[in-house]
Amino acid sequence: SHRRRHRFEPDGERAGEVRNVSLLVAIGVTREGYREILGIVEGPKEDKAGWSAFLRYLVDRGLSGVQLIVSDACRGLVESVAEFLPGARWQRCAVHFYRNIFSLVLAGRVRDVTKMLKAIHAQEDRRAAAEKTATIVADLRATKLAQAADLLEEHGHETLTFYGFPDSHWIKLRTNNPLERIMRELRRRSRVVGAFPDGKSCLNPMVHP
Repeated sequence: SHRRRHRFEPDGERAGEVRNVSLLVAIGVTREGYREILGIVEGPKEDKAGWSAFLRYLVDRGLSGVQLIVSDACRGLVESVAEFLPGARWQRCAVHFYRNIFSLVLAGRVRDVTKMLKAIHAQEDRRAAAEKTATIVADLRATKLAQAADLLEEHGHETLTFYGFPDSHWIKLRTNNPLERIMRELRRRSRVVGAFPDGKSCLNPMVHP
């Protein structure tokens, strides 16, 4: 049942060879800390209209009590959440955010910056994490990584929402990275079949292995 309280982690993936099909996927984390797939649907693309239709589908199926949305910085999704899941807070995926930072850093500095960023999310509470963020912003500026410092200063707080939930769940709420494993499996199955005649037939091997 999708009537239990969930935090859920959505993502999208392109699939198919006859034409590109966007598969929108959401997994949930229950209050007990278990993950489960909430839905996989075909969508036209990963824009606000596509995400709105997906969220409407989940809500119509009975999804309720969502407390937290975990995603990358997909504005179409974030805007749709306010309409269909108004009580949910948003957690920006820490792993995706790290990658955004890395894109502004020379390859030889990535390892050091990784350690800095991980230190933020290893703090004991949100206040300590915010203080660590400020320290690292200053450190990045001091080492001539101004663009990375600017991004962290402006958007780093978006990755700290998970601190408002039980600490036993933090490791599952910081990121929606587990979806990448699901997406790899979806790609694997689609490659085995090859081309699909339509979107519905594309979904069948994904949800019925």
